[in-house]
Amino acid sequence: MTNIKAAITSVGGYVPDYVLTNEELSTMVDTNDEWIRTRTGIIERRLLKGEGLGTSDMASKAVLDLCEKRGIDPSEIDLLICGTVTPDMVFPATANIICDKIGATKAFSFDIGAACSGFLFSLVTGSKYIESGQYKKVVIVGADKMSSIVDYEDRATCIIFGDGAGAVLLEPSEDENGIQDHILKTDGSGRKFLYQKAGGTVNPASIETVTNKEHFITQEGKTVFKFAVKNMADVSAEIMERNQLTSDDIAWLVPHQANLRIIDATARRMGVGTDKVMINIQRFGNTTSGTIPLCLWEWQDRLKKGDNIVLAAFGGGFTWGSIYLKWAYDPKN
Repeated sequence: MTNIKAAITSVGGYVPDYVLTNEELSTMVDTNDEWIRTRTGIIERRLLKGEGLGTSDMASKAVLDLCEKRGIDPSEIDLLICGTVTPDMVFPATANIICDKIGATKAFSFDIGAACSGFLFSLVTGSKYIESGQYKKVVIVGADKMSSIVDYEDRATCIIFGDGAGAVLLEPSEDENGIQDHILKTDGSGRKFLYQKAGGTVNPASIETVTNKEHFITQEGKTVFKFAVKNMADVSAEIMERNQLTSDDIAWLVPHQANLRIIDATARRMGVGTDKVMINIQRFGNTTSGTIPLCLWEWQDRLKKGDNIVLAAFGGGFTWGSIYLKWAYDPKN
């Protein structure tokens, strides 16, 4: 058995320029700024505009950002994993396309689909390649162009989602810092409450599926909210207990940015004050697999070597989980 730990050594991110505000949304669907803010905490979100632009375009910018910060060439990457539910195409994998666009000519790559938990599932998967000793540089991307599957006439979903991408570089830790523990869970019965009905093998695309808007997100909000509040909070508390951590030990909670009330419930369950919680949902909305790495991207200058950090997410499927890691480097001056 190896004692190698996988450590995050660089973070990159990208959000599109176009800002869709609550005010603009209120001209498209029956809603208003107060209604959205009180139920979700969201004020605005970013949308990727432009002919022929997809998830890989945002992801490529995020990966190039982390490569520049780390001072490495993309050709040095051994493996790239992309967590996404909005791939450029059904196949090839979006990860393959990212590698081609950035010049990661020596990497193999694949996608992981776990909805909003996609980054966590991808991060744990990638860490095992580092821990095995086989690879030295593994990139994990969380990226989604949610605007491509959102019905902007459905106020239950269109207010929530935005587009964006975040990425981290995993390398062997030089000390005991890095990923310490993880808990990942799924419950397939949740597919009835949060899903995209058409486009798969059970219900392939047709004129009827397009006409019936079956390629958009469908969500039973109350059920999803109730399940998310309980399980995201429980799994975060569980990983603390398993590693004998108190709230005082935690430097940062990095929660999936789905709903401010879910984030608050998770923080309360952990006994963590809001001053230790990364929150950017008010500006970016729910970017699905992109939310957690985008938080790390925005907060990276405030993270210190040895900080105890808990990542937590919940997504369609249902999927959920938590990761405990020790931050591996100090901010660069």
